[in-house]
Amino acid sequence: MHIKKISLFHLVMLALGSLIGSGWLFGAWEASKIAGPAAILSWVVGGVVIGAIAYTYIEIGAMFPESGGMSKYAQYTHGSLLGFIAAWANWISLITIIPIEAVAAVQYMSSWPWSWANWTHQFLSNGTVTTSGLFVVFIFILVFTLLNYGSVSILTRFTSLISVFKIGMPLLTVVMLMVSGFHPGNYGSSFHEFFPYGTATIFSATTAAGIIFSFDAFQTVINMGAEITHPEKNIARGITISLVITGIIYVLLQSTFITAIPPHVIAASGWHGINFSSPFADLAILLGMHWLSVLLYIDAFVSPFGTGVSFVASAGRALYAMAGNHHIPQFLGRINPRYGIPRVAMLVDTLLSIVMVALFRSWSLLATVLSTATLIAYLTGPVTAISLRTMGADLYRPVRLKSLPWLAPVAFVLASLAVYWAMWPTTIQVIAIIILGLPFYFYYEWRNHFQELKAAIKPSLWMLAYLVFISLMSYAGAHEFNGSGWIHYPWDFLVITCFSLGFYYWGIHSWTRSDFAAAKALNAQAKANSENWQDD
Repeated sequence: MHIKKISLFHLVMLALGSLIGSGWLFGAWEASKIAGPAAILSWVVGGVVIGAIAYTYIEIGAMFPESGGMSKYAQYTHGSLLGFIAAWANWISLITIIPIEAVAAVQYMSSWPWSWANWTHQFLSNGTVTTSGLFVVFIFILVFTLLNYGSVSILTRFTSLISVFKIGMPLLTVVMLMVSGFHPGNYGSSFHEFFPYGTATIFSATTAAGIIFSFDAFQTVINMGAEITHPEKNIARGITISLVITGIIYVLLQSTFITAIPPHVIAASGWHGINFSSPFADLAILLGMHWLSVLLYIDAFVSPFGTGVSFVASAGRALYAMAGNHHIPQFLGRINPRYGIPRVAMLVDTLLSIVMVALFRSWSLLATVLSTATLIAYLTGPVTAISLRTMGADLYRPVRLKSLPWLAPVAFVLASLAVYWAMWPTTIQVIAIIILGLPFYFYYEWRNHFQELKAAIKPSLWMLAYLVFISLMSYAGAHEFNGSGWIHYPWDFLVITCFSLGFYYWGIHSWTRSDFAAAKALNAQAKANSENWQDD
């Protein structure tokens, strides 16, 4: 049966639906509280970090267009253990983003100002979802899943519709707030006024304000690889277009937030003292635009909703891909023959998302810890891309990136710094989450009489050593990043850069061909599909 594939337009809309979620509604305010007007640089830094990482995945994604590809690439070059660590970290972050967005939607509902909506105010108490709010979160998660449970065309039509609104609303907010209140003097006229809390806050804001979290959904494009029309071209286009559009919108929103705040508010309490429940809606009310605040409250429901729907698709395909690595139950990899989607994986993701939010009801806790898990998974991207240049020099490459040899180590260093910026004790918490998955790996290795384990350990040692290093570095690092202060800022950046380069070069010289046959077969199929398309 012919299964409809995703066009470039729908792919970009799907990516934007993932990228523009709850982050834009709170990110600018949170970043301003941390870094003052210098927060605008935090968005640039965050965009550069994720952009560099995404760049390394473009070549790999075009070579191996498959559903849940982000969960398989590391295994192709470095064996089953590293592949499992990367896939597990990535999958955990994906299934947690689903309840994060549901919690965000419910949290925004709890502050609706209309008299008929007073019943929503009981959904949240002191930043934590209440029991009644939890049931509403469960309903959101179930709806997210049901919208993915049919054909891909249903998903793409929904996300295309909702993405138009999600793009239009931030742009309308930018225009109206700039017209109603524009105070460029808020940027300050001196170094101290622009950096009121020092330069280190530029970097800490990238994680604490959810900036990295707001950008990292580019992998939606990668994970839909097998369902994209002409993936040899559209994967690169989809990632580039969606990240550029998102980056422009976020920078405009941050600048607008900085310049729209009345100067007397800053003078009274400083940037740290700006306290909003629903930042842009509260700012619109402060400037007398009640109609805009109504639209913003509605969008505060729509944006997280669209992102949650998109990430159900990504999480399901990630779990499906992990089943193909033979270290979790195989029934999770079943594909529905009618619609071509991993329904069983989606159901399991839904159940685990419900369990996750029942245990951890705080949006900020889930977002901070598990965004860092995503960065750990992303560290394998630059290493895999360069390793493939050596071990798979003769493979079909629809896209060959000229800058990859020097940009891959840069991306690895930037990802390492971003993990450090998440601050102690987040790093050790992330490692604990990764360790939770290892019993699954060793159980299936035991069932297979440890046939792969010996060959898989050596190619993975660089990552295991890296995780120990970054944990110790986070503990011993500068006070600005919640460390013990043994290594001061900015010398901590220099130490991380030097050691990260060492781990990177260790990684690219540790590849193995133990799982390379599957990669070659998939690459050959991608080449055949491309040739058939050209013939048509």
